[in-house]
Amino acid sequence: MPNRLAQETSPYLLQHADNPVDWWPWSGEAFEEARKSGKPVLLSVGYSSCHWCHVMAHESFEDQETADYLNAHFVNIKVDREERPDVDAVYMEAVQAATGQGGWPMTVFLTPDAEPFYFGTYFPPAPRHGMPSFRQVLEGVRSAWADRRDEVADVAGKIVRDLAGREISYGDSQAPGEEELAQALLGLTREYDPQRGGFGGAPKFPPSMVVEFLLRHHARTGAEGALQMATDTCERMARGGIYDQLGGGFARYSVDREWVVPHFEKMLYDNALLCRVYAHLWRATGSELARRVALETADFMVRELRTAEGGFASALDADSDDGSGKHVEGAYYVWTPAQLTEVLGEADAELAAQYFGVTDEGTFEEGASVLQLPQQEGVFDAEKVASVKRRLLDARDARPAPGRDDKVVAAWNGLAIAALAETGAFFDRPDLVEAAVAAADLLVRLHLDEQARLARTSKDGHVGANAGVLEDYADVAEGFLALTAVTGEGVWLEFAGFLLDHVLARFVDPESGALYDTASDAEQLIRRPQDPTDNAAPSGWTAAAGALLSYAAQTGAEPHRTAAERALGVVKALGPRVPRFIGWGLAVAEALLDGPREVAVVGPALDDPATKLLHRTALLGTAPGAVVAVGAVGSDELPLLADRPLVGGEPAAYVCRNFTCDAPTTEVERLRSSLNG
Repeated sequence: MPNRLAQETSPYLLQHADNPVDWWPWSGEAFEEARKSGKPVLLSVGYSSCHWCHVMAHESFEDQETADYLNAHFVNIKVDREERPDVDAVYMEAVQAATGQGGWPMTVFLTPDAEPFYFGTYFPPAPRHGMPSFRQVLEGVRSAWADRRDEVADVAGKIVRDLAGREISYGDSQAPGEEELAQALLGLTREYDPQRGGFGGAPKFPPSMVVEFLLRHHARTGAEGALQMATDTCERMARGGIYDQLGGGFARYSVDREWVVPHFEKMLYDNALLCRVYAHLWRATGSELARRVALETADFMVRELRTAEGGFASALDADSDDGSGKHVEGAYYVWTPAQLTEVLGEADAELAAQYFGVTDEGTFEEGASVLQLPQQEGVFDAEKVASVKRRLLDARDARPAPGRDDKVVAAWNGLAIAALAETGAFFDRPDLVEAAVAAADLLVRLHLDEQARLARTSKDGHVGANAGVLEDYADVAEGFLALTAVTGEGVWLEFAGFLLDHVLARFVDPESGALYDTASDAEQLIRRPQDPTDNAAPSGWTAAAGALLSYAAQTGAEPHRTAAERALGVVKALGPRVPRFIGWGLAVAEALLDGPREVAVVGPALDDPATKLLHRTALLGTAPGAVVAVGAVGSDELPLLADRPLVGGEPAAYVCRNFTCDAPTTEVERLRSSLNG
């Protein structure tokens, strides 16, 4: 008999709809039930492509005896962290403050007033590695609740007060200058891994936002070390097992320092950010590898994550059926020498093993290898390699595919729109720009209401009930601004403006200029979440700063410019201290220091060849955060085009920064040199 989750749209919640646990979704009714019944709340938070979430579900939530105990003594609430990042953030902060670590699945016990009093992550079905079993935890919590209720209430109250006291030390509302950005670069240099690329030790996450900062810093200052770190990191990732050598796209992270063995789930946000960063690396260096990876990653997103409605799905699972009915991590992606021989025959299998680094002992589990592109001597026949890749991909397509989380998250689709629009424009792939426009259309049609308020998720063309958070407004605005630059269509600038007006009205603290992750009129949790650090994706805070700055450059809107500058005060405070965790904030600060430059391209018509060439040159400029407007002369489609005539009857480009404009030019070379460093 399905539980209450059967009515939800989240694929993660639907995975639990047939559990014998009597789950509730996060709702006022669930807490009302806890108050009425006098039971504590078990809050379990996860997401659909999380490996250990599946393990705990199978071991505990599908077990009838455990479920009976949970149903008798707790009100059980299941949350998809991707649908409710606000709920996740508030309780994750409590878990990390109490235990020094966090992760998913997250298991938190709450009073009926939603105040947390005991925490953990994964709990095994039997005690192991010094961890209590899940049943022992449940019995301990139940006994404390029954016999020491006052003590529990005191603990919960103290935790909530401690959280309230953890307000961010915002520094001042001054944006960082040359000195702070130089210190951030120095800090990154200290944490850089010169042998293997990337930062820090294992596990290693793709540092897409830090690479964007390094590229912008190099473009503005000419610092060769910054470009070197960006280039080497991108090359090492692209040659490693974290990159799918057959199908394109990146896994979530590498469990080792060498980028060899990934955690195999593929997330939309990682691939959108990395696609864009490799396109920008190509723009800066002309690297053929960067071009290939940008295009393969874009093609992966369109081929494997695009939904029937034109949006992009959240993720592909790490686990899949290994052919024997058992779900195994990486089963879809790894190869043994015998499997290569079976598909390719003896001679080609030998070539493939050498080319992709497949060994007899294996680089993964049970003698299987993750495909890589090791640095090696000798030249491979390009046609032969292409044939091998094609046949291996066909054979892999016949394997049981990993599950896909089909929900469309507004923020991550915003990142994908920006990446696909720019990659399509850079490499003359109009199909990618069309995919970006289709996703943007879906967000406008389905996720935006009449007041331009944004819903966070949709699935199968049905909008979810959860309100957009700051990262949704900011990242969707970022995507729309990228579309504005690429298509010259003013409607995208207009929609970006609607979203950013909400940011100013509902997410910014008018006193300090600090930003909150939830709107002033959103559901009140035990605290209003606020996190400026960039983790897997840009924080809402830094993403908003970037979108506000670009919008101000496109329109001259002073309130948006001021809000961006004030928001960057947190980057001044954190950039020199923890540069790895504020990469997007640092990238936005580079744009602010550079102007950012405003480029208007006018011609007799958008499809005029000379106009198109100037427009393309403008888009390929490396000046940090430069904004581009293109249109027919006399057009009122975009504010930057106002009063920009042709020059001698020819298409012309106008470049301005900090209220000063260069003389307009009709020459591609002059435009190029004015936008590159």
